[in-house]
Amino acid sequence: MITSIRNNYLDYFNIITGTLVWYYYICKREVWLMSHYIVPNQADERILLGKIISENSYGREKREIRIKNLVLDIISTKNENIIVAEVKKSSRYIKSATMQVKFYIWQLKQLGIKNIIGELRIPKEKKKIEIYLTPKDEIELKKVLEDIKNIILRPQPELPREQKYCRLCGYNEFCWI
Repeated sequence: MITSIRNNYLDYFNIITGTLVWYYYICKREVWLMSHYIVPNQADERILLGKIISENSYGREKREIRIKNLVLDIISTKNENIIVAEVKKSSRYIKSATMQVKFYIWQLKQLGIKNIIGELRIPKEKKKIEIYLTPKDEIELKKVLEDIKNIILRPQPELPREQKYCRLCGYNEFCWI
């Protein structure tokens, strides 16, 4: 009964964001921390660099559009398509960034918006990668959202597990001190 109420609460407030989907593919501990408003070190030079790249790239296009729980870096049109783009500082987290964009496409599709093409833009590497949502992706995203909800509902985060991303993580000091 309580789990049902809590799950409805999560659905009602739409607290799952593209950022949480992105973190899910990197570190589930980060999902819990971010969803409980524990933010990474904002003075971390990699986080600051990411913000600078995002703010100063693609200046002619509409920036940071908010729709419900979505924060889209760029939205534009091309022919009869809507382009939803996410700007990243590197391709190091390509899988997580791709799934973040697919999440945005899927959520916009749920709102009745059609003809959406996703893009992953990495200005530092001069890359622009087109991203499309497949039925297989939709099945995966449904499972991911359910798993994220379960992570959020835990009373505390899982213990840190060292992995290749830890050294450059904004939560590094929080996990390892």
